[in-house]
Amino acid sequence: MTDRPEFPPAHRSESGSLLSLRKFALMASVVAGLGVAGYAFSPTFDNADLLTTRAQAQVSKDVRKAEQPTGFADIVERVKPSVISVRVRLAEKSSSGDAKNNEDSPFPPGSPMERFFRRFGGPDGMPPGMQGPRGGRGGPAMTGQGSGFFISADGFAVTNNHVVDGADKVEVTTDDGKTYTAKVIGADPRTDLALIKVDGRSDFPFATLSDGAPRIGDWVLAVGNPFGLGGTVTAGIVSARGRDIGNGPYDDFIQIDAPVNKGNSGGPTFNTGGEVMGVNTAIYSPSGGSVGIAFAIPSSTVKTVVKQLQEKGTVSRGWIGVQIQPITPEIADSLGLKKVGGALVAEPQANSPAEKAGIGSGDVITSVNDRPVRDARELARTIGGMAPGDSVKLNVLQKGQDKTVTVTLGELPNAKEAKAIDRSDRSQPRGSDIPRLGLSLAPANTVAGAGKDGVVVTGVDPRSPAAERGFKEGDVILEVGGKAVADAGEVRSALEAARNDKKNSVLIRVRSGDTSRFVAIPLERG
Repeated sequence: MTDRPEFPPAHRSESGSLLSLRKFALMASVVAGLGVAGYAFSPTFDNADLLTTRAQAQVSKDVRKAEQPTGFADIVERVKPSVISVRVRLAEKSSSGDAKNNEDSPFPPGSPMERFFRRFGGPDGMPPGMQGPRGGRGGPAMTGQGSGFFISADGFAVTNNHVVDGADKVEVTTDDGKTYTAKVIGADPRTDLALIKVDGRSDFPFATLSDGAPRIGDWVLAVGNPFGLGGTVTAGIVSARGRDIGNGPYDDFIQIDAPVNKGNSGGPTFNTGGEVMGVNTAIYSPSGGSVGIAFAIPSSTVKTVVKQLQEKGTVSRGWIGVQIQPITPEIADSLGLKKVGGALVAEPQANSPAEKAGIGSGDVITSVNDRPVRDARELARTIGGMAPGDSVKLNVLQKGQDKTVTVTLGELPNAKEAKAIDRSDRSQPRGSDIPRLGLSLAPANTVAGAGKDGVVVTGVDPRSPAAERGFKEGDVILEVGGKAVADAGEVRSALEAARNDKKNSVLIRVRSGDTSRFVAIPLERG
C-alpha cells in the first residue's frame, strides 16, 4: 500500500490558491471600503501588496489633510471691521524729563514693576522718527495713539484709560479707512478701561464680549494698531490666567503670547469663536518691544466696568476700609493658622465700615458671604465687585477665635497718596540695638516726624533678617507678637515671650509712611 504524502496546513505554499484568494478578498474589501476605484484585481501576491501600499498612502494623505490647521482667515474677516485705531491730541504738559517719566509709567516711581514693565500704546505708541509723545519732539501739538473696538452698532467703543487720559481731542479710524471724532463717555483708572462714543451712525460693525473664561493653551488673536500700522493681526495662545503685575488691587490679567507692541493698547484679543476675551493693556518688555509676554483685561471685568461707564460715566465699588496683605507661610505660622489662606488686616481705616464692625489689626478675613477668600487680592476683587450699600457677611479669625460680622459696604474713595516720613533729620539718636533682628531702634516720640506711637527704625544691618524682609530707616514698629511696643526694651521682651511660646517666627506690625503691614521675622534659637 502506497503512502500518500500529507501536507499540514502550515506547509502549504504562500502562492497556493487558498491564501492568495483570501488575500485578494481582504485587499478588495479594504480598497472598496476606502472608495478607491479603477484598479484591475488579480489574485496574485504582487498586486495585493501594491493595493495595500496604495491604500495606506491614501489613508496617510487623508490624515495629513485633516491635521493641517485651517488658519484664522475666516475669523479675521468677521471680526477685523469692529477694530479701530485711536489717535488723541493731548493737553499741553511740561516737557521736563521728570514729568514725562511720571506720566508715562503706570507704576510707582522706583518700584520693581516701574523698572521692568513698560506700558504700550497711548502717547508712547509713536513709531521712531515720527512726532513725539508728551514732551517729545513734536512741541506743543502732542499726540498719541492706541487701539479700540466697537461694542455696539451706534458707536460705543472700548479702549484703555491711558490711551485717552488727558486728551483734548479723540479721533478713531475704522477698518475701511474712515476717520471720525469721538468723545470720552467715562474712564476707570483702576482697571485702565475707557468708554468712547462716535456719533452719526447706527450701523458700525461691532464685537461681542465673551461670557466664558479662556483656558490656558487656547488660541487667541490680537488685532490693533501697533506702531501706527492699523489693522494688524497676530496670533498666539493663552499663557496664564490671574496674573498680578503690581498695577493695583484689582489685577487679574490674562497673559498671552500673541505679539503685541506699542499702539496695541486698548485693542481686543479674540478667541476662536470671534468673541473678545480680553483687552490688551500691558506688556513685559525690557527692550520696549514684544518679547511674547502681554497682558489683557478679562472680558468679565470689561463687561462690569463698561456697564457702569455707559450708565453714569464713573465706576462705583464697594469698600470696607482696611489695609490688607497676603499671608505667607511664616505669617501663617506666627498666627497659628493650619494653612495659608485669607487676607490679613494690617490696619482698619478710621471710621470705616470695617472699624465700625469691630475688625482690627491682625485679624484674618477668611470668607465673604460664606465664599472662602484665597488671598488678599481675591478679597479686594470680591468687595470691589459689589455695590456700595450692600450688606456682606465676613468670617474673621480674631485672636485665634472664629467670628462672623456683618458689614454694610461704603463707596471706595479716591486713592490717597502716601506721604513718606520726613527722614531729613540725620542727627537723630541711633537708639538701642537689637542684634538678633539687625535693627537699631529709638522711641518714636524722640524722632522728628515719626509720631508718638511705637519705636522708629534708625538703622538696619544690610545682612540681617530684617533687611531681607524690607525694613528700612524711618519705619515705625507698632506691635511685636500682638503687643504694642514703645521702646527697644519692650521689643526685646516681646521677642523673648514669642521664643518661650515655642514660636518659629514673630509677627511685627510696621508702619511705612501712611501704610501698615505685618512682617514675619524668624526667631533664632539658642
